[in-house]
Amino acid sequence: MTPAPVRPLIAIPARFAATTSALRYAAEVTARALAEAVWRAGGEPAAVHPTDPADTDVVARLARFDGVLLPGGGDVAPHRYGAADTHGSVYDVDDLQDAFDLEVARRALESGLPLLAICRGLQVVNVCLGGTLQQDMGGPEHEHRNVVHPVSIARGTLLERALGAEKAEASCYHHQRVDRPGTGLAVTATAADGTIEGLELPGAGGWFTAVQWHPEDTAHRDPAQQALFDALVRAARTHR
Repeated sequence: MTPAPVRPLIAIPARFAATTSALRYAAEVTARALAEAVWRAGGEPAAVHPTDPADTDVVARLARFDGVLLPGGGDVAPHRYGAADTHGSVYDVDDLQDAFDLEVARRALESGLPLLAICRGLQVVNVCLGGTLQQDMGGPEHEHRNVVHPVSIARGTLLERALGAEKAEASCYHHQRVDRPGTGLAVTATAADGTIEGLELPGAGGWFTAVQWHPEDTAHRDPAQQALFDALVRAARTHR
């Protein structure tokens, strides 16, 4: 029997959780839908323990992986992008999580390690490259929480090539958005209200795309959304 091909190893930084129903104490978690989407794409999802970059070599830790998926999560601390004040809607800020995610994004981009960034992940990359965030989109009547809406995708981008379309139905859950894009970043997708829904880094040394929505929500039934994870795993296989 011919052995199955080795699955590219995809690092997913874990998220801190105060409680989970299956455990007695605080936990580190990865969204099941993310792991399943990576698995369907032919990758091996691996949760990575967040550590202080000042105490550990993130480059060495990433060296064993073939790609990175930066997932959604709580808000990035406003001081990370130069904000003097914190809006009352900001939630689940964790300085260790921020420090680790920012370093993972920085090192993945520098090394050309294939990177897919989702929701908070997109915002982390934007902040990593000197961009800023709008801390609150304007309250419940303006935020993109638990909604599915169309996004327009720029032609000729990695995102368009992955999705195979110039329009997509995006499942969103966020109350913040990109204010000023970071250095070198190009907008690849937008919502009808002008919200930046996609970013890429033209000329980057490796495969990288970021989306503000959650493709994992509908990837099990929407081939276009699953195609994003397929593209990450293909790039990871080539990188390896």
